[in-house]
Amino acid sequence: MSTLVNYSGDDEFYCGGSLCSAEIYCPVRKRARISGPFIFEEERTKNPSIELLPDECLFEIFRRLQGGRERSAAACVSKHWLMLSSNVRSSEICQNDTKIDSADEDLEVERDGYHTRCLEGKKATDIRLSAIAVCTSSRGGLGKLSVRGSNSVRGITNVGLSAIAHGCPSLRVLSLWNVPYVGDEGLMEISRGCHSLEKLDLSQCPSISNKGLVAIAENCPSLTSLTIESCRNIGNEGLQAIGRCCTKLQYLTIKDCPLVGDQGVASLLLSGTMMLKKVKLHALNITDFSLAVIGHYGKAITDLNLSSLRNISQKGFWVMGNAQGLQSLASLTITLCRGATDVSVEAVGKGCQNLKHMCIRMCCFVSDGGLVAFARSAGSLESLLLEECNRITQTGILNAVSNCRKLKSLSLVKCAGVKDLPPQASSLSPCESLRSLSIRSCPGFGSTSLAMVGNLCPQLHHLDLSGLTGITDAGLLPLLVSSKAGLVKVNLTDCLNLTDEVVFSLARLHGETLELLNLDGCRKVTAASLVAIADSCPLVNDLDVSKCSITDSGVAALSHGVQVNLQILSLSGCSKVTNKSVPSLKKLGESLVGLNLQHCNGISSSKVELLVEDLWRCDILS
Repeated sequence: MSTLVNYSGDDEFYCGGSLCSAEIYCPVRKRARISGPFIFEEERTKNPSIELLPDECLFEIFRRLQGGRERSAAACVSKHWLMLSSNVRSSEICQNDTKIDSADEDLEVERDGYHTRCLEGKKATDIRLSAIAVCTSSRGGLGKLSVRGSNSVRGITNVGLSAIAHGCPSLRVLSLWNVPYVGDEGLMEISRGCHSLEKLDLSQCPSISNKGLVAIAENCPSLTSLTIESCRNIGNEGLQAIGRCCTKLQYLTIKDCPLVGDQGVASLLLSGTMMLKKVKLHALNITDFSLAVIGHYGKAITDLNLSSLRNISQKGFWVMGNAQGLQSLASLTITLCRGATDVSVEAVGKGCQNLKHMCIRMCCFVSDGGLVAFARSAGSLESLLLEECNRITQTGILNAVSNCRKLKSLSLVKCAGVKDLPPQASSLSPCESLRSLSIRSCPGFGSTSLAMVGNLCPQLHHLDLSGLTGITDAGLLPLLVSSKAGLVKVNLTDCLNLTDEVVFSLARLHGETLELLNLDGCRKVTAASLVAIADSCPLVNDLDVSKCSITDSGVAALSHGVQVNLQILSLSGCSKVTNKSVPSLKKLGESLVGLNLQHCNGISSSKVELLVEDLWRCDILS
C-alpha cells in the first residue's frame, strides 16, 4: 500500500485501546500514513466523531468502500476527506468477492475509459481535479483531461495531478496549458499511474523539466503524440529519452523551447525504431545538421512543418532535399526561414517526388525563378499556398500554374509583388486540373491580372478574391465566362468596386451550381442582386450580403425565390432593411439555421425578439 502524498514520516502513533465504537485493529508502533495529532480517550468521549480517527484509519475505510456512489458521498463530506479519497489508487481499492462477468467489465472500462474533462481558468483547481478523480474512478477513470490556464489563487499543483494519476489509470490524453505550479513530481505521478498514456501536450509549463519528460518516456511506452511548447526547462535530455523508449511516437511538435537543439531533434530520428509521421519544429535553436538528419532518416514523415528556424541556412534545405530520404513526404510548410531560397526550394521539389501540398510563408528570398523551378520538379503537386512572398510576381505565378499538371488548389495571400502587367498574348498552357483559386489581400492584383489568370483556369469550382479592392466588373466578368465547370463557392468580400452586374452574370452562368456566395462589404450591390439570386440559384445554402445596399424588397424577393436549401443568411450592417422584412425572414426561417442581423438598425429589438421566439431552430445574432 503506497504512501500518501505529503506524508511527513516522523511521527508514530500507538494504539492503547479502541478509538471508536467499532473495533479497529492497529498493530503496535505502526507508522501512520499521514501524521496527525494524538487523540486521548477523554477527548474522544467528550466529542465522539469519526473525524477523530487518524488519516491512516480513514484511508483504510475509504479503500474498502465498494461502490462509486459510496466513495463519492464520502468525498463530499469535507475537503479533508476529498483529499484523502483522491489518494486511494484504483489498485488499492478492496474488490468485492462477487463475480462479475468479464465481458461486461471490459465493456464498461472500454466505454468509460474515454470520459473527457476540460478545466479552464478559475475552474482549474486541485479540489476539482481530486473530485473528478474520485467520481470517475469507479467507471474506468478519465480517458482525456485538458487543463487550460489555472486559478490565480488556488491553481493546479502536483497534488491535483497526483489525484488524477491515482484515480484514472486509463488516462490516454493529457493536455496542460499555462499551469506554472505543476512540476516534475506531478508528471512523474502520471507516469507511474497512467501507463496507457498516448498523447501528451505541454504548453507554458515552466516548472516541468527533463526529469518529468524522462519519467514519461520510461513508463509510458504507448506514447504516440508529443507536443512541447514554450517549456523553457525541457531540452535535449528529455527528447533523447523519448527517442530511446517511445518507439510508437508518430506525431511530434516542439515550439519555442530554447534548450532544444540538434542533439534532441536528431535523437528522435536516429533511434532507428521510431516512425515519425508528422513533425512540427518552430522557433528552435537547431542548425543545418537537424535538417540533414530529417532528409536522410525521415522516411516515414508525411507532414513536415518548419517555422522561424533562424539558424538554418540555404545549405540545410538543400541537403534535406537532395538526401532523397523524404519519399513519403506529402505536405511541407516553410514559414519565416531565411534559408528558404530559390536553390533550396528547387532541391526540395526534386527530392520529394510525392509532395502534394506546399506552403511557403514569409520567405523573402524565394522569387519567380525558384517558384517555377519547383513547379517543374514537383510533379505530384496538388496544392500551393504562397503568403507574403513579395519577390514573386505575376509572371512567376502564371508560369508556375502552367507547369503544374496536377495542381488543384492555388492560394496567394498578401503577396505585394503580384501586380498588374500590361495585357499580353500568352503562350502558356491552361491548367485543366485547377479547381480552387484564392487570391486574398494582394493590393497590386487588379483586373488585368485576373483576366489572365482566368484564361489559365477554365475548370474552377471555388473562387476567393476577398480583399481585392482593385478589381472591377470588367476584370471579373471574363473569368466568370471562361469558367466552364460551374462555380460552386464564390467569396468576394470587400471587393468594393463590384456591382450588380457581376451578380447578374454569376446567376446567369453559374446559378445551377452555386452553393455559397459571400458579398460582404460590396456596397454597390443592391436588392436587384437578391432578385437575380432568388430567380436563378436554387442550390444556394450560404448567402452573405452584409454591408450591401440591400432593401426590404430584396429580402422579400429572396423569400419567394426558387432556393429551398438556404441555411445561413447574413444581413449584418444592412441599414436599409427594416421591420417590413420580418414576415419575409419568418418565411425564410423555415430552412434557416443561422441568421445574422447585427447592426441592422432598421429592425427594432422587439421584432428581433419575436423572430427569436418563432424561429427557435435558428441561431439569430442581433
